[in-house]
Amino acid sequence: MTAYSGQLRMPGESGPSLGVEVDLSESRMRVLAGETEIGNWELADVLVNAEEDGFHVRVEGEEIILRVEQDAEFAINLGLRSAPPVLRRRMSAILREHE
Repeated sequence: MTAYSGQLRMPGESGPSLGVEVDLSESRMRVLAGETEIGNWELADVLVNAEEDGFHVRVEGEEIILRVEQDAEFAINLGLRSAPPVLRRRMSAILREHE
């Protein structure tokens, strides 16, 4: 799977999140809100940290927070090695299924 549904918000904002689709194909991260492209970056240029409140994505001097429905698959697809304990357990379960 390379396309994920989720919610985007800016750090420090408490208002409603923006519904987005995140595509991780072709070594890129593309974030769309409906027909509007929010970002399209090379994965090599994107720094992602899994935290309790979502995936903190830092690119081009900006930061966004993504909450993705299939968070464990998303983290694995990004190649993340560290995550909060609950997410790590879900990632491990998926990796065990594929062995």
